[in-house]
Amino acid sequence: MTSAPQNETRRGLIVAIDGPAGAGKSTVAAHLARTFGLLNLETGAMYRALALKALRNKIPVTDGEAVLALTTNTTITLEPGAGGNRVLLDGEDVTAILRNPEVTQAASQVSVHGPVRVWMVNAQRTLGLGAATGVVMEGRDIGTVVFPDADVKIFLDASVEARGDRRFAQQPAAESKENLLNEMRDRDRRDRERTESPLRPAEDAIVLDTTGMTLDQVLERAAAIVANVPRR
Repeated sequence: MTSAPQNETRRGLIVAIDGPAGAGKSTVAAHLARTFGLLNLETGAMYRALALKALRNKIPVTDGEAVLALTTNTTITLEPGAGGNRVLLDGEDVTAILRNPEVTQAASQVSVHGPVRVWMVNAQRTLGLGAATGVVMEGRDIGTVVFPDADVKIFLDASVEARGDRRFAQQPAAESKENLLNEMRDRDRRDRERTESPLRPAEDAIVLDTTGMTLDQVLERAAAIVANVPRR
């Protein structure tokens, strides 16, 4: 595992949110950003953007060296907006197509490559450290690798069935709920078993299991966690 350096001078509160697919990380991060005036940086969108570029260039996402080669001339920028982040890939706004199932699956495969993750960690730290007002960053290794010194770490979790129901509600055009659940189980296995930065809660993270919670309850609990964190 490659840990990010600890000696940068940073400004503002840093909130790290990790968890598996469908746990509600994006929704919680957006709520915390609005509530506390933080910049919301969705790291999953960065992986999807790189995966999109690989697909467009007909590069096999299982070929780590080829995907890494793409990063030498790739720029991914997240711009906050009223309706959420705009994702710019080499200057092109690709926000609307990043949730395409093909792109999402490709992003999962792109993310297992160690050198690609190292590149992403550096890019994510640069974005986070540049946020003068503070940042909420969500992903799968934020509290363990990208910002192990974050002010607050939340690990969102839920049963695969609960997460599948939520994702199916967001993707009514999905072929079937069972296929969606199988894809989610495959994604979980890849995320948890990969050698580089596997999905796991940081030792000092607050684990929040949202299986039996309503959205309002989740948002209220997450906001309370952040509100109670001493500012540095």
